Amino acid sequence: MIDYKQFKSGTDIRGVASEGVENEHINLTDEVICTITDAFLVWLSDKLQKPAQQMKISVGHDSRISADRIKNDVISTLVSRGVWVVDCSLASTPSMFMTTVEIGCDAAVQITASHHPFNRNGLKFFVRSGGLDGADISDILAKAAAGEKVEAKEGKCEKYDFMKDYAKILRQLIISKTGSDKPLEGFRIVVDAGNGAGGFYAYDVLEPLGANINGSQFLEPDGMFPNHIPNPENEQAMASISAATVNSGADLGVIFDTDVDRASCVDNKGREINRNRIVALAAAIALEGNEGGTVVTDSVTSAGLKTFIEADLKGKHHRFKRGYKNVIDESIRLNNEGILSPLAIETSGHAAFSENYFLDDGAYLITKIIIKMAQLKKEGKTIDDLIKNLKEPVEAKELRFKITDPDFRSYGMGVISDLESYAKNKGWDIAPDNHEGIRISFGDNMGNGWFLLRLSVHDPIMPLNIESDVEGGVMVIAKQLYEFLKGCDKLDLSAIENFIK
Repeated sequence: MIDYKQFKSGTDIRGVASEGVENEHINLTDEVICTITDAFLVWLSDKLQKPAQQMKISVGHDSRISADRIKNDVISTLVSRGVWVVDCSLASTPSMFMTTVEIGCDAAVQITASHHPFNRNGLKFFVRSGGLDGADISDILAKAAAGEKVEAKEGKCEKYDFMKDYAKILRQLIISKTGSDKPLEGFRIVVDAGNGAGGFYAYDVLEPLGANINGSQFLEPDGMFPNHIPNPENEQAMASISAATVNSGADLGVIFDTDVDRASCVDNKGREINRNRIVALAAAIALEGNEGGTVVTDSVTSAGLKTFIEADLKGKHHRFKRGYKNVIDESIRLNNEGILSPLAIETSGHAAFSENYFLDDGAYLITKIIIKMAQLKKEGKTIDDLIKNLKEPVEAKELRFKITDPDFRSYGMGVISDLESYAKNKGWDIAPDNHEGIRISFGDNMGNGWFLLRLSVHDPIMPLNIESDVEGGVMVIAKQLYEFLKGCDKLDLSAIENFIK
C-alpha cells in the first residue's frame, strides 16, 4: 500500500525520482505519477465542472534528469483520458501558468522540485486562477490513494515551444516601458542559470534587446547541476555570480533557481542584492504609482527593511508568514478587502506583483529591475541608488534545531508558547505583529537587535534567525535565548551550543 501523503510538500508534490543518493530510493515511480495525474484530472473536472475530453492541459519541466520519464507518464495518462495535451518540454514554472492566460489552457502541470538535489522531482499544478494551495494537494492525494480516475477516452498531444512566446512577452514589456527597440545597448548583463531552465533569459530576452551577455554562465540545461546548487539563497551560488559579474565588468548579474520562479542579482561591484536587499529593491519599484501601498513579506525581514519601506518609500510593511504561497495569499486578501498591496515577496527571492497575476516569477522580477536600470541610466543613476537608504544589520545568523519528538508540530508550538511566557516574565519586547513563531526585540546592552524562533513550514525543524545592529550583538542575544532553550529536552541544540562556544 502506497502512502500518498508522503508526497505532499506544501503546495507541491515531491519525492525521490532518481537513484544516486545513498539511502534514498525512488518513490516517485511510474505508477505513482500516473495515479496522481489521474487524481488531479478528477479534481480538475470537479472544480471546472467540465469533462476531461473537453480540457486542454499544458505540461512542462525543468532540467532534471528524471524529467522525460515523468513527463511521459503525465502525458500518456492525460491523453488516455481524452485530454488535449500541449507538450511544452523545457520550460520555467511561471511560463507554465502563463499558458492558461496566453493559449487558453484549462490547467498546467510543471515537473520540478525547485532547488532540491538532482535525484528529487515533483509536480506543480496551475489553473487559471493561479497555483493550487495545500488543501487542494491534500485532496488530490486522497483521490490518488482511493484510485479515482475519469473514464478512458482517446485524446491528443501537440508540441509547442511556449518559451518563445513567453520570452517575447518579457521583451515587449521592456520595450514598452523604455520606448526603444534596443533599450539594453551599452549594458553588459551576466546571467547564471545554474544549469536549470533559465538560460533562455540571456539568449531570448536580453541579447535581442541589445545587451552584451558575455560572461554569462551555466546557461545550458544539465539536471545533475554540476557547477553549483541553482538557488539564490545558496552562498556558493551567490559567490559564483558575484565573481562572474566583477570579472566580466558587467552592469548587473542575475541568478535564477532551477525553475525560474525565484531570482536575485548583484550590482556592478559584485555586491549581493538578495534577501532584504531584493525585497527593498522590488518594493521601491512596486510602490511607484502605488503610493501608500502595502508590501507583504515573510517573517524574517530585518527591522531596517520596515523603516525603509515606511519612512523612505512611504508605503506600509506587512510582515507575515514564511512560505511564498502564504505571502501571496495574504496580499491577495488585502487587495480583496480594499487595501492596496502591489507586491508579495519572500526573502528567498519569490516575488509576485499584483500587475502580473500575483505569479511568483523570477524572470518577471528581473525584467522589472532591468527596466528600472535602463530608466535610471538616463538620469545618471543606478539601481543601487534606489536602496541606498536601506539600513542593514551589522550581524545576522540563522541556526536550525531539529525536533526529536515524533509529534514535532505540537512540540514546536509548545516551545513557542512557553517562550512567550518566559519572555513576558523577563520583560522582553515581544513584537505585536507576529503571524508565526515569536519575534522578540532587544535594546542597548541586550544585543541591540531581535530574534525570531518559528516552526518550519514542512519539516521537524525550528529555525532561529538573529540580527543585531552592533558587533557581538548576535552572541549576546543567543546567550540570553539559550538560557530558555536548554530546558527544551526534545530540541537538538548543538547548533546554538557550538555557536556560543
